[in-house]
Formats: sequence, structure tokens, C-alpha cells
Amino acid sequence: MSTTAVTYIGGPTVLLEWAGLRIVTDPTFDAPQSYSEPGTTTLTKTHGPGIPRSDLGPVDLVLLSHHTHKDNLDWEGLELVAAGPLTIGTREAASDLWGGSVVGYDDWESHQLGDARITVVPAQHRPAGAGDVPVVGFVLEAPDAPTVYVSGDNLSLGLVKQISENFPDIRLAVLNAGAARVPSIDGALTLTSTDAATAADTLGVDAVVGVHCEDWEHYSESRADLEAAFAAAGRGELLLTTPRAERVEIAL
Repeated sequence: MSTTAVTYIGGPTVLLEWAGLRIVTDPTFDAPQSYSEPGTTTLTKTHGPGIPRSDLGPVDLVLLSHHTHKDNLDWEGLELVAAGPLTIGTREAASDLWGGSVVGYDDWESHQLGDARITVVPAQHRPAGAGDVPVVGFVLEAPDAPTVYVSGDNLSLGLVKQISENFPDIRLAVLNAGAARVPSIDGALTLTSTDAATAADTLGVDAVVGVHCEDWEHYSESRADLEAAFAAAGRGELLLTTPRAERVEIAL
């Protein structure tokens, strides 16, 4: 069995070593700065990446939950995508981003990469009634490797339940938490800390990598909040300790 390991880079971004592949989630590698986008609030990044893009090494796959917000794909992240690694995301991302290496799928469609299957699964990034943002999550399956769920910017526990029913053998979850909020929308845009702990129970996983709760001002809940919520739920042992830029092997 190949080694599974994770290196937390910052924000929603990790380097996941799984089934012999080097996988980057929602690539954000810019230095701290603010981003103003038409029709949205200004997003401010407060901390740079634990590993610069230039030091990342080879990347086999990028999992891009969506491309429309800079806290999921910033300028350096775009440069990584433009360098040509296979990037799986929404159909909108495949249409909007340059390069033939960006592939978009609808919910429940799969991409075969050698022995590994990457299935795009549904996600919800805004509360009901607040409009739609195309966004997806991912389930990774391969022989002799643990099944992995990567949530992307999903706030819906109902969708987590649906994913767990379709993939009952998920053992590791990478959960975007932080309860992201912007003034124009009434409600959290990603999992709250409490909901992340509930999601872990729903999925029945053996380990959780908690991300998307540091480095951006619009994340309303912190890493400490996430740890407290898992502890309060009696599930503190599930949440892995992932110091920034430190490779952590995961025994599953």
C-alpha cells in the first residue's frame, strides 16, 4: 500500500500524497494582499503559503472546487494550473481557464487517472436563496489506498450525507471549514466548526484534515474553533494536527 501523507500549505490548500499521486487542493500561493472583484466584497489574505509554488515540486493533479474566488484560486494558483498539471473542477472552470489540462465535470461524473478514480461530487457554497456559485467536491478511490473525500467550499450537511450514502467507505476527509462570511450574504459560505465535526461523524471517517480556517479575513471561525468543536463533540482524535509546511503521514 502506498503512503498517504498531507502537507498543509495554507487557507484551503494542501499537498496530498495519495495512491502514488501528488495532489494539490484549491491552489493559493500568493503573498498576503487584498483582492477586489466585481460584484463581490474585497477579500484579504493575511498569511503567505507555507511552501512557495516554486518549491512545491511535481504535481500530478489539481483539485479545484471552483475558480471564481481568490481564496480558492489566486494568481500564483493560476500559474500552477497554467503549468499544465491535470486540473479537475467545474465545467465553468474548464471553459474559463486557459490550457487543455483543465477538465470539468458534472456532479457524480468520474475521471480515471491510471488506477485512481476521481469522482466529482455536489457542493453548495451559498445559503438557499442567495444565488448559485458553481462549486464541487471530490471523492478519490484507488486500489490499496484509502478512499478520500475533499469537500471544497461546501456548507451543506445534507450533501455530505448524500455523499456518504454513495461512498460508504470514505476513511479520510479534507474539510473546508472556517464558516466563511461576506457582508452581502446572510449566512456561512462554508462549514462551521460544529458542522465540520458533524460531517466527520456522518462520513464515518478515521481522520480529518481541517483547512480553510486560517489566512483570510472573511473566515469567521479559526483553527482553534475547529479543534474546540471536535473536542466538544467527543471526536477530537479524528482531527489531525497539520502544522504549516510539515509533511504528516497518515496511517489508515
